[in-house]
Amino acid sequence: MAETDIWLARFDDQQIHVGNAGIYWASLALLLTGIVGLLWSLPVPRGLAAISPLLNWGSVFLMAALVYYFVISIALGAGMLPFVSGIGAIQAWLAATSIPIAVTSCILTGAGIAGLSLGHYESGGMRAVGRDVQLVMIAPLWLLSKIYRQLGIPY
Repeated sequence: MAETDIWLARFDDQQIHVGNAGIYWASLALLLTGIVGLLWSLPVPRGLAAISPLLNWGSVFLMAALVYYFVISIALGAGMLPFVSGIGAIQAWLAATSIPIAVTSCILTGAGIAGLSLGHYESGGMRAVGRDVQLVMIAPLWLLSKIYRQLGIPY
């Protein structure tokens, strides 16, 4: 079994008992945006900041995730490019607002975890939420793989 299939199957096992899929997926998006925002708000070395104001720990994390996506599947990596770019654009916009990005990111992360616990209310509670947090970067890849399967796109 390929590494892609192992990760997707592991995440798929958790999705059997999700109560409200809409709340669940919105919560995963909030959680991912919040986590990237928290990384975005961390101080960066002067050398990185001198290269570009957009080069920070959040953008490095997104780039590493995208590289990982391409390593495990070129088709899925290409499909994730707009999603990762969108998360980066949201972070750049949040950083430009008057509210500190760390505050906004804490709120987004808290809302994401609260939503995930609602989604897993009857099926494992906080233990299931903990597994979702561990696999937060696999969740959008899993959803994209489902779309690819329905469209008959090999990955």
